[in-house]
Amino acid sequence: MEHANSMPIDYLPIFIQLIVAVGFGVGTIIITHLIGPKVRTENKLGAFESGVEVVGNARQPFSIKYFLVAILFVIFDVEVIFMYPWAVNFREMGLQGLIEMFIFMGLLLLGFIYVIKKKALNWD
Repeated sequence: MEHANSMPIDYLPIFIQLIVAVGFGVGTIIITHLIGPKVRTENKLGAFESGVEVVGNARQPFSIKYFLVAILFVIFDVEVIFMYPWAVNFREMGLQGLIEMFIFMGLLLLGFIYVIKKKALNWD
């Protein structure tokens, strides 16, 4: 590394990427709005709920299982994300890093076994 101090010019590629990303998003929205069809029918303006015809009150109770599965997915997904830095640096961490990862994976497995034992993923 030649110098430890960051210069403003070092951030130019990040700034250019940010401009391109925002420009692409905004440009795509504007272009599709300008060239897209403008037909407004009752079917297009009506509510759409995953292909199911909307009938009745939206406040009716339904099973909490959907939310439980979603929350469990997020929890286990975030835990798996912690494996990426370990995989990148596992050689520098040595045996201690390997043991810590085995402990982490063991706790992850125990959590998964707990979820299975509580039948949190059963849809019955």
